Amino acid sequence: MLHAEEAIAATASALRGHPGADRVAYGLSQAANHSVLWHSLNAADLTIGILGGDPLRRRRAIRRSVVQGIEQAVVNGPLKSLVRRARPAEEHSHPHRLRQPLTSSFPSGHATAGACAAELMGSDLGHRAAWWTLAAAVGWSRVHVGVHHPADVAVGWLVGGFAAHLAQLLWPAPGSSGSPAQ
Repeated sequence: MLHAEEAIAATASALRGHPGADRVAYGLSQAANHSVLWHSLNAADLTIGILGGDPLRRRRAIRRSVVQGIEQAVVNGPLKSLVRRARPAEEHSHPHRLRQPLTSSFPSGHATAGACAAELMGSDLGHRAAWWTLAAAVGWSRVHVGVHHPADVAVGWLVGGFAAHLAQLLWPAPGSSGSPAQ
């Protein structure tokens, strides 16, 4: 009987080579490199706050990007250095552009960033399920393109969610309970 991780990897492998699935997975994976996807969404929200004269919205958008930057520095630096897991063996060619990561496979930085962003954006903007759906799609894309094991992504979601909750405790969102309104 296959272990859960092997079964998930087999499902991803079976979907590779389907043009639509590849286009979506590679596009999401590329868009989320270096948390650009999440910082872009925060920048859009910041712009809405500026144009709408909403200082609270502006401060929350900036806070989310700062937290994301700290989270990614910790994950892609000391955390990945602690666990030196090899990336999956490359068994297929890549039909689309793909940046090959040089860091440890564990945990997935794309997954940690997605979970952290989903929690923070869900808290600040609502629509938590939509943010988590996007984070899940980004995480899945890393397995689909073959640069992460499923467990790297699953643990990444846990680490990213924990980072967001820790950030909420240490630096509550402006205007939330536990944070002075300014």
